[in-house]
Amino acid sequence: MAASGSAVMWDAAQEDWFGAVNHFARLTPWLHAPARLYAEYGIVLFAGLLMCSWLLSRRGGDLHRVTAALWAPFGALIAIGVNQFLVATFAEPRPYTVMPSALVLVSRSTDYSFPSDHAVMAGAVTVGVLLANRKLGVLAAVLAALMAVTRVYVGAHFPLDVVAGLAVGAIVALGSYGVTRPVFSRLVLGLSRTPVRPFVTAQPAGTSR
Repeated sequence: MAASGSAVMWDAAQEDWFGAVNHFARLTPWLHAPARLYAEYGIVLFAGLLMCSWLLSRRGGDLHRVTAALWAPFGALIAIGVNQFLVATFAEPRPYTVMPSALVLVSRSTDYSFPSDHAVMAGAVTVGVLLANRKLGVLAAVLAALMAVTRVYVGAHFPLDVVAGLAVGAIVALGSYGVTRPVFSRLVLGLSRTPVRPFVTAQPAGTSR
């Protein structure tokens, strides 16, 4: 009974938090278009960050950073894959299912809400970029936080959905990199000694670290 009561209180708090953000959205119609655009298509910026981290690492010639940069997209895909299992397991409804009167600025999805796929992607990419380039990683973290806030603002997720999503993405990306790094590092080192070396590093042979 106590556990059930706690769950009810938590659900009420979630709805209150979402309601506060949703009320703010109603008061700021001038933000609707940019928020909708970023919430739906901001993933393009994260793809660009992955590309930039690879190009910068390649130019620097540090094979450890190149390894992290090349692994980052795989880490994000693994995190999103893991999240599909979590989404199906928790089967949490979308905010607009629980609160039909909520303002929703994007198309209503029929899939479940927790954790947020967008936030998982953002969290995973942030970790991957941070491992390859710290300054670029800070930018990725800011954009990830903005993605999380925006997904709540447009009415697609509860706050906990995006917080959990960022955490899942970061943890899975970091953990999978730690497990596969020895093998992936050897693969990158091997590639640096083949004709595809320019894909791995822009430095002349014998100068990569």
